[in-house]
Amino acid sequence: VFAYSNSAVPSGDAGLDEERSLVIYHNRFASVRGWINRSVAYSVVAGGDGERTLTQRTLGEGLGLRPTAGTYYTFRDHITGLEYIRSGRELWEQGLYVELDAYKCHVFLNWREVQDNEWGQYAHLNAYLGGRGVPSIEEALREVFLQPIHQPFRELVNTDTLRRLINARETKPGRQPDAALLDEIEQRVSDLLREIRDFVSDPEDGDADVAETAHEIRRKLEVCLLLPGLGISDKDPRLQRYCNVIEAVQVHLDQDLAAWGTLCGWVFTHALGKAVDEQGFAARTRSWMDEWLLGKLVTAALQDFDLDGDAAAWAVASIKILISHQGWHRLETSGTEQAYSVLASWLKDSEVQQFLQVNRHAGVLWFNHEAFSQLLNWMLTLATVEVLADPKLSSEDASQEIARCYEVVQALKDAEETSEYQVAKLVEASRREIKPTKR
Repeated sequence: VFAYSNSAVPSGDAGLDEERSLVIYHNRFASVRGWINRSVAYSVVAGGDGERTLTQRTLGEGLGLRPTAGTYYTFRDHITGLEYIRSGRELWEQGLYVELDAYKCHVFLNWREVQDNEWGQYAHLNAYLGGRGVPSIEEALREVFLQPIHQPFRELVNTDTLRRLINARETKPGRQPDAALLDEIEQRVSDLLREIRDFVSDPEDGDADVAETAHEIRRKLEVCLLLPGLGISDKDPRLQRYCNVIEAVQVHLDQDLAAWGTLCGWVFTHALGKAVDEQGFAARTRSWMDEWLLGKLVTAALQDFDLDGDAAAWAVASIKILISHQGWHRLETSGTEQAYSVLASWLKDSEVQQFLQVNRHAGVLWFNHEAFSQLLNWMLTLATVEVLADPKLSSEDASQEIARCYEVVQALKDAEETSEYQVAKLVEASRREIKPTKR
């Protein structure tokens, strides 16, 4: 093993941190592990008479590190792209522990000195990683800080739970989902909501009803599990539009694991903001998906659920849009403006624009047909679940509301047919009057 360290202050930049580097190379067909600490002996001038002597330096001395309490160093391996953290005291007293396979190497650059805070976050991170490298130290630091949220979230959103829910779907009319499973999910949701409420702990926040929100999520999950068996053998001829919607939703979901993972992911996350206050909960929830790295956790669960990286990323992008636009069917507009108003509210969202792959070419804004169809399918599915789970609506009122959503979606599909996939033409065509379908 050959290890070379270097430390220098850039010329004219004496006020900057020292530039440090450490290169370690294993030049044998084997595996090796151990500590890089004390240099080989080298000759230095020992006195004024020019006499020389052999001396050694530790890694801490060679890199100009400080062994003071609370001082940590982060650095990146430019071979793997991973970042590491070590305490200054450990690097000074013991050196750097490494493991290398045959002919492998590390090139540690971008050394940065950080000082721990009163909460000991860097100390916790150092212990949590246990020497492992991560893509981003800053993101890993956030993960440690968010452990009170991440732990109950992982207990709710994971591969095992998703598989159990997939297997619990009811495909025959009149049957009910496993009550014990729903009880278990509701309890996990309650635990997560309480942790979120305690984590935020802002005295100015409203007094959120955790139990009510957990039960609301349970109702929507129950509707999702019942969807495959609705409107198959017990169709009511007076409610044909309602049955059309149910069949469209069933076709959209079918046996698609990505679609079911997306739907379950939305159910679990869409109302988390209510742990603080019902007012503005959707925007709060959407913000937490990024700020609290919840989207990353959902992505990991979906990838473990046999989705590839692209499919999992697409699913999480869909979940975020559904969170932002839940309740779209309650948009108060006149009958002739419903489709236009709904479409306009969607297109104002930059994430929807990205989802639709909106792009400008030759001075014209274009959108992707397949993505637009996916968006309409998801919005119809979203509205169906929300309406059927609303305890304040009678069966008749729910069927009428779902039928109205169907008319809006159909109007947008009709608008797309004449749009030539141009955004401006799509918006203009959506202004046409919606003609209700006969029951």
